[in-house]
Amino acid sequence: MLDKIKNSCKTTTLTYSIFKNAQDVPSDDWNNINNENNLFLTLHYLTTLENTLSQTIGFRYILFYDKNTPVGIAVNQLIKFNTEDLKFQEFPCRISDTIKNTFIKNMDVKVLVCGNLFSCGEHGFLYSDKISAKKAFESLSDALREIRKAEKSEKPSFILLKEFWPSSFNQSDSIKRQDFREFSIDVNMVLKIKSNWNNFDDYLDSMKTKFRTRTKKVFKKSADIVVKDFSDEDISIFHKEIDTLYLSVLDKADFKIGKLNALTFRNLKKSLKDLFVFRAYFLDDKLVGFTTSFILNTVVEANHIGIDYAYNKSHDIYQRMLYDYVDLAISKKVKELRLGRTAEIIKSCVGAKPVEMKLYVRHGNSISNKILKPLVDFISPSEYEVRNPFKLQLS
Repeated sequence: MLDKIKNSCKTTTLTYSIFKNAQDVPSDDWNNINNENNLFLTLHYLTTLENTLSQTIGFRYILFYDKNTPVGIAVNQLIKFNTEDLKFQEFPCRISDTIKNTFIKNMDVKVLVCGNLFSCGEHGFLYSDKISAKKAFESLSDALREIRKAEKSEKPSFILLKEFWPSSFNQSDSIKRQDFREFSIDVNMVLKIKSNWNNFDDYLDSMKTKFRTRTKKVFKKSADIVVKDFSDEDISIFHKEIDTLYLSVLDKADFKIGKLNALTFRNLKKSLKDLFVFRAYFLDDKLVGFTTSFILNTVVEANHIGIDYAYNKSHDIYQRMLYDYVDLAISKKVKELRLGRTAEIIKSCVGAKPVEMKLYVRHGNSISNKILKPLVDFISPSEYEVRNPFKLQLS
């Protein structure tokens, strides 16, 4: 018998199976739902994450069935963090003292996350059009509560669903019927790639003079930097430097819930090959930065970066990375580049626009969950400015 939980949904006619290891998941049933092959939901990708991170993160995979037909899949991660890791003075959402004092004192917190800790977007739950959103999210709620219940030694305090794009709000709001509370987070900065951008020069030509001059200045200041696409062997050779650069960025992060390392990057490159891009930035033969990105069907998703901040200002490393992301997206002929949250102003200077995203949260204790409802009203996305670098407004 596989190490899994089999159960029936309490609120719907669906059944589900919960697996603790990706290798135990019936691949045909899983792939039947992930038929458009969302890379972050492939068992190939998930196995790679699990193999390198299972010491610090618990993985749970759910398959939903209508009789014997698969109708949904969900990826979940069990994490524990200390609330001291949250920098409230720089937190991406303004959180009232009431919330901090009630829920998030200096303590260890265990959270069950439906979604991907290491990527923004809808990479946690997918269901067939053969079932309604209402039935799908009711069933998901049942299964998530079962996972929480099965954690005998230490049950998660919160269940979190992350993150949903505006086009899905009508469907994802169904989870609110299961006592989940919605809240908005900082926007995801997204650049739509114009069909007439065949190369980076076309992108430059579409800019206003002021921003085109600024872009050229960035490339002039970073002219001594050598950019190289790394193989998995290259990542292994420079693993110590990569970890140091990654941690230097992570230390500045507003919150640190889950982290990767050079070993994970190496395994992702080895496993995903050209679908995972690792670019290294050298100055005088010294590694001073790196970027990672995933090539999805019609999207380039910028992911983790590392920077030696001693050289960032003098050589405009971060801004150069953003323009290199744009160049990569154009060369891959995708429809959009997702640059993620934070740094809204500088990302808008390369043309990215803000897209609102939603999360949903439920406290494991029913009384605390009732208190949670008015408190999440205190959470709001950070304020930001948006620049428009283009001659004509992008649609």
